[in-house]
Amino acid sequence: MAHAQDGLLYTQWVALLGWLEAEAGERRLGFEKVADFPDYIYRMERPYDLPTAVMSVALTSGGQPLLVAAVSPRHVDLKGVSLRLMGGSKHWHLHAGTAGLLEGKRPFTRERLRVLLDGAARGMNVPGRTSVAATG
Repeated sequence: MAHAQDGLLYTQWVALLGWLEAEAGERRLGFEKVADFPDYIYRMERPYDLPTAVMSVALTSGGQPLLVAAVSPRHVDLKGVSLRLMGGSKHWHLHAGTAGLLEGKRPFTRERLRVLLDGAARGMNVPGRTSVAATG
């Protein structure tokens, strides 16, 4: 990879994927891959050196996307992670920090992800648990 920051971003993306999958399971939401990296798809016989092939995922409720998360492909200069709520204009842009993803200068934590998902579930009237913290 061309930049050390790129390596951090893709490693932190893998951690975020784990959080998203775990939160989807706890909330009875679907966790679906949306797209692979283009250079993974067209790699032919070349080795693939990113920690995952997954470039974007969706958390779904009733077969409809609730939240879509995506990371920039390798060829983009200003790389980052985007989180978008479907059916509205809410979105977040994250970038790599030395200790994890950052939302601006603030660390983006799993607890912050939970807060976003709780709000999305309330706004979309998603059945089932809306808050992991509320159930203990």
